[in-house]
Amino acid sequence: MKGVVPQAFWQITEGGWEAVDGGVPDEQALSIYVNGFELATVMCSPLQQQALAVGFLANEGLIATMEEVQVLHLCAQQTCVDVWLSHAIQRPTRPIITSGCGGGLTFDDLSRQMPPLDSPISVTPAQIWHLMRLLAGAGQLYRTVRGVHTSALSDGERLLLVAEDVGRHNTLDKLRGMALMRGIETRDRILLSSGRVSSEMLNKAARMGVPVVASRTSPTGLSVALARSWNITLLGYVRAGRMNVYAGQERLRAGG
Repeated sequence: MKGVVPQAFWQITEGGWEAVDGGVPDEQALSIYVNGFELATVMCSPLQQQALAVGFLANEGLIATMEEVQVLHLCAQQTCVDVWLSHAIQRPTRPIITSGCGGGLTFDDLSRQMPPLDSPISVTPAQIWHLMRLLAGAGQLYRTVRGVHTSALSDGERLLLVAEDVGRHNTLDKLRGMALMRGIETRDRILLSSGRVSSEMLNKAARMGVPVVASRTSPTGLSVALARSWNITLLGYVRAGRMNVYAGQERLRAGG
């Protein structure tokens, strides 16, 4: 299976030692070249690399549509994506190493002012619990080797797009890239994640115009502050029959 490295290991239980022929998640460096220069190198699962590159550019505010992408090429070794745009971009000079798994990277200023999201959508707790159950069943790589994050974009009833990666921040870039490449709108959707929602995750959600972010685990203090400032509903520890509402409770309505 792509994204899996076969790996023999010992499994120890109370009953003793057992030799196991299994696997672990693959992790590789992917260099993103834009207009001939290296913009960034990220550690990621070797899946959906072109979508990751496109989504990274979009979530950094460097492109808005696929019409701006003239060339999108994954090299034969699958270690670099070459992107040529219809316009020049300024080479960023101040990268920020984020708290993402494997060392997330952003050039965005997370302290900048962003207008609050104006969205008409609302959700019920029952909807969120249902969608989180769908997310748990959608991670094919996770079911095989564990150790990866899964995120999804939803219209409130079904999962429109699903992405997996060793880096949770990469899953959001992959979702944004897949959405652009397939012509799927991200605005006014629901974003679901298996991983911690840190500030760069919340920033990517805001860039996507997503007003509801739900995670199986915790947000950080900065992501809560940003969610309240940007009018994003932020839900954490979404488990069977319970969830925590950290921001944007106004979008939750009765119904479970």
